[in-house]
Amino acid sequence: MADKSFLDWPFLEPRHKELANGLDAWAAANLGAIDHSDTDAACRALVNALGKGGWLQHTAAEAGEKLDVRSLCIARETLARHDGLADFAFAMQGLGTGAISLFGTPAQQAEWLPLTRTGQAIAGFALTEPQSGSDVANSTMTATRDGDEFVLNGEKTWISNGGIADVYTVFARTGEAPGARGLSAFIVPACTAGLAVVERLETIAPHPLARLSFTDCRVPASALLGRSGEGFKIAMSVLDVFRSTVAAAALGFARRALDEALARVSSRKVQGAALFELQMVQGHIADMALDIDASALLVYRAGWAKDMGAARVTREAAMAKLFSTDQAQMVIDRAVQLHGGDGVKSGEMVEKLYREIRALRIYEGASDVQRVIIARQVMGEFT
Repeated sequence: MADKSFLDWPFLEPRHKELANGLDAWAAANLGAIDHSDTDAACRALVNALGKGGWLQHTAAEAGEKLDVRSLCIARETLARHDGLADFAFAMQGLGTGAISLFGTPAQQAEWLPLTRTGQAIAGFALTEPQSGSDVANSTMTATRDGDEFVLNGEKTWISNGGIADVYTVFARTGEAPGARGLSAFIVPACTAGLAVVERLETIAPHPLARLSFTDCRVPASALLGRSGEGFKIAMSVLDVFRSTVAAAALGFARRALDEALARVSSRKVQGAALFELQMVQGHIADMALDIDASALLVYRAGWAKDMGAARVTREAAMAKLFSTDQAQMVIDRAVQLHGGDGVKSGEMVEKLYREIRALRIYEGASDVQRVIIARQVMGEFT
């Protein structure tokens, strides 16, 4: 059983412990029934189940309230420990509507958030482009004003929920200024004419991902989120919230890997004694536990700082994501090693975790990008 002593840390409140325990019990009782043989169908079923269970209420704030980052982290850590695709389904409901929750008008929020928070609509976050990747400021997709409409043209790629989403938050260049200051954000329903799924992207851990094209795609001016030219600020504000939750998901994967490793080394016999009796094995277990606790401290520090009113937690979130995803990769690798040949057997839990963790070191800012962010923050504070 995963260690839950962190729920008593001062970063968290009794309601967070209640959420963790409630979601843990629900996940154990419900997620095993979801058939994963068809990834798209599984994601739809997971969004529906999470919505009916009331868990998607945490993905968007009530009117006049803020997103509770620690609750998002608790939910992602818990779901990731049970099922990576369930974590994905939950996370994308939050990321996909984060801009609406944080910057949407009351009318925009009333139209979409009740649907996404109950699992009746699936959300996507369309930011990445084929040529710009993590360099959001160099996005080239355009949104040209034409009377009471904007006309969108360009491509987005590696879009989570691409192909199954009902609505996308899309970032495009409106040209108020060069670089970051010339981007805007839009709400684009998937049924909008001119929006097409041109390629489905297969990865080592199956998730619904796609490349989208926008060809003379018209949306009303009321689809604009915030003000024209604020797209970069909106995107960074959303990532500032959800980057910490990526770290939390990695933490969940790492906790599951440690549980699997403990079960293995306590039951596997070597020369008549449990594998755990070997000092080198004990060293591996100690390193795994240390990496997990250090990751948890960084994750919940970042969430606590944001929930306590910090305008930005760029440094804290970047540190949490960088450390937790990188160390989770190492924790899971050790778990695979401790399983021997079974560790690379298709379908084994540690083999699944090995495939699941890799993408987290890339999306929402690759590890090396996080290092640049941290260094700039530290230098800025020094000067």
